[in-house]
Amino acid sequence: MTAPIPNGNIALLIDADNVSADHFDPVLTVLAELGTVNIRRAYGNWSKPALKGWARQAVTQAIETQQQFDLTKGKNATDMKMTIDAMDLMASGRVTGFGLMSSDSDFTPLVTRIRQEGLPVYGFGTDKTPQAFRSACTRFIDVGALTSTREVPVEQESPNDDANADAADGTEVEADLVNLLIDAYNAVKRDDQGFARLSEVGQLAGNRSSFDTRNYGFKRLSDLVRSIKNFKVESRDGQTWIKRVH
Repeated sequence: MTAPIPNGNIALLIDADNVSADHFDPVLTVLAELGTVNIRRAYGNWSKPALKGWARQAVTQAIETQQQFDLTKGKNATDMKMTIDAMDLMASGRVTGFGLMSSDSDFTPLVTRIRQEGLPVYGFGTDKTPQAFRSACTRFIDVGALTSTREVPVEQESPNDDANADAADGTEVEADLVNLLIDAYNAVKRDDQGFARLSEVGQLAGNRSSFDTRNYGFKRLSDLVRSIKNFKVESRDGQTWIKRVH
């Protein structure tokens, strides 16, 4: 059964001085989980040559540019303007979710405040983004990993999903990720053979905002789990089930 298309009104606020324009398209794809990105604003000092990429995106992607001069050397006014606009949008009651493209931990209080109103906030930044900002977001996604996301090729999967495919880049999955999935697996209901629904495992793992399969180079959780030798994967009646084997 096809999942319903979200009908939310999403605002994407971009710290253009802090994140590359190359990541814009993948970010829009992720935000489609929440609804349509009808509000698109990019903030920065547009006199800087470094923002040429965003200037091009603004023309083709209907992004509203917000000029912020560097009033003090070494600092910019982008953070404050973005915060004010976000609060205004939240107060309007017309926005059902936010996307923030930035790696700046100064936005942590803003994210916390928005979430207190019950609105989801997806954060998009680099792998150097401080943990405080990552944890505050409903989801935080590493834009570097997002642009290199790939699916496990079909030929790597056995017909009955008994064989787990190796990660596409040949690297081992991080130990803390394995532990997170094991903890979630242990916490959910399992059948007589020890199998648990992957959807339930993923829902529990998703309580940690920094967990997103795209951060590890996969589009689907099932592909990620197949790259981990600790689990056996099976498909039953259109659902994916996993069992811990190590």
